[in-house]
Amino acid sequence: MKLRFWQSWSIGTRMVFITMLPVAFLFSSFVWYSWYSHRAQVAEELSERGRILARALAETSEYNVISGNLSDLRLTINGLVQSDKSIYRIDVVDAAQKVAISVASQFAAGAERHYYEAPIKKQVLWVNLFSDNGAPHVSSPSDSKPPTQPAEVVGWVRVTMSPTNMMDQQARRFQVELAMAALALAVSGALAWFLARSLTVPLRGSIGALRQIRGGHYRVQLPVTTGGEIGELQASIAEMSLALDQSKQHLENKVAERTRDLVESRNEALKADADKRKLIQKVHSLLEDERKSIAIEIHDELNASLIAARLESQSILHLAGKAAGGPEIEQIKQKSQAITKLTLDLYASGRRLVRRLRPEVLEMLGLHGAVEEMMRHYDSGTGCRFAFHSEGDFSQLGHELAISAYRIIQEALSNVIKHAGATHAQVALTLSAGDDTLHIEVADDGAGFDVRTASAGIGIIGMRERVHALGGSISFSADPDSGTVVAIALPLHPPTTVS
Repeated sequence: MKLRFWQSWSIGTRMVFITMLPVAFLFSSFVWYSWYSHRAQVAEELSERGRILARALAETSEYNVISGNLSDLRLTINGLVQSDKSIYRIDVVDAAQKVAISVASQFAAGAERHYYEAPIKKQVLWVNLFSDNGAPHVSSPSDSKPPTQPAEVVGWVRVTMSPTNMMDQQARRFQVELAMAALALAVSGALAWFLARSLTVPLRGSIGALRQIRGGHYRVQLPVTTGGEIGELQASIAEMSLALDQSKQHLENKVAERTRDLVESRNEALKADADKRKLIQKVHSLLEDERKSIAIEIHDELNASLIAARLESQSILHLAGKAAGGPEIEQIKQKSQAITKLTLDLYASGRRLVRRLRPEVLEMLGLHGAVEEMMRHYDSGTGCRFAFHSEGDFSQLGHELAISAYRIIQEALSNVIKHAGATHAQVALTLSAGDDTLHIEVADDGAGFDVRTASAGIGIIGMRERVHALGGSISFSADPDSGTVVAIALPLHPPTTVS
């Protein structure tokens, strides 16, 4: 819904509008009424004067019209027209509507559309020729009159008035009244502006203070410059500014205290993480030492015992061959052969177990040869085809880094065989001399998994712990039915401490 046009006005504009609207209405009404009254006064005065002039001239011009002495009447009318500027023209017409005298004013500019007319009537006088003393006399009003006779109209006097002069006089009066009204309007406007300014200036100051508070400057100096609701608003903003500044200081102190606690907790967590990495490294080292010890015991004791058992079974077979034949001798030969086969199988299993516990090939061939040998073993014993690619000189790798990389690759390939169901897998080893980092990448075309929702198994957790213990990084890129890529970066010189 669109806003009304006045809703976008400022409060000062609204104040001026509310104050000046009735004043402007009164001013317009006064001006209109004054102009109308002046025009009505001119029209009324002209009408009254025109009727009086016409009647007076009609009464005084009877003798001149009847006697035909129009020159004296013209002089009288001319003097009257010249002396009164409100008379535009005076016409005297006879009974036949013929203009006998017409005198126009030289000063009047405009004339009314109508004229004022009065009839010139012939008056009948009764004369008594025989008075008591013998002299003729005119009968007085007290005398008895003869029967009434209708007066004869011998002409008319027509007076045309001019409103120009009177309108000029009224216009001058109207201008004085208009100037006074305009002065009153100007005073009202100035008063409205002053009142609006006395309202808007404190409001602008309050709005500016609120904007500073919104910008984060809570300590705002806002003096109370007026009374009423605006003064209460200014005082409230000043109090709010003080309260906000105090709250800000309180919160800053709390944040600083909490930050110190968090820094201490972070340092403790980093220290604990470093201790955990050291512990993991120590556990892995102990685990490898234990595996090495077990492998030595299996190699030196168990395998030696299996060789001795095989030799004893072969001796039994040789002795049985020298004895006389019989069912028992044949049965002894079969048992001796079975024992020999069993000892050979156990010896082979022991060798495999020793290789898993202690990859001797890693010590003899290094990481490159050990991984290559492991992949040949997996390639021949599973339905998945493995490919190997390497770049760099791996002879400079330390024993701890080499064994950790070997175990990580071993766990990754074990996951491919157990869970991926892949038909092809590839291992890439890259030793970057520029950043002293060993990069390992294991990729397969198996089932894959959703990295965001899948939970990590023991094997993945072990891989991550090994990598993090060496200060490296590990990432998984996988999608369902799109295979999996494991990318690992191990620094050649793992950090010993974490700060």
